Amino acid sequence: MPALRNGSYRNHCHQCLYSLHLDITPGDRASECGGLMRPAALAQPRGKGLAVVHECVACGHRQTNRLALDDPVSDSIEAISALQSACWGSHR
Repeated sequence: MPALRNGSYRNHCHQCLYSLHLDITPGDRASECGGLMRPAALAQPRGKGLAVVHECVACGHRQTNRLALDDPVSDSIEAISALQSACWGSHR
């Protein structure tokens, strides 16, 4: 995956926001699970901008990852909006 403008890397698909369960802690590649990480919620960790909360469909591990909102290949606003709508609908 190409580097983002700020020098970091995205760990998820910019179109659908899905990822793979490769890490135990961000960047360590120590997980043996390899399951599909579905976008489960949105979060705003203190001082880190908007993030997607991924949940592994195989083992249930949850991990938060920052979204790339102002990059030439930004994360899909449609996918983010759909996730926000799904989360909002589940809290009614």
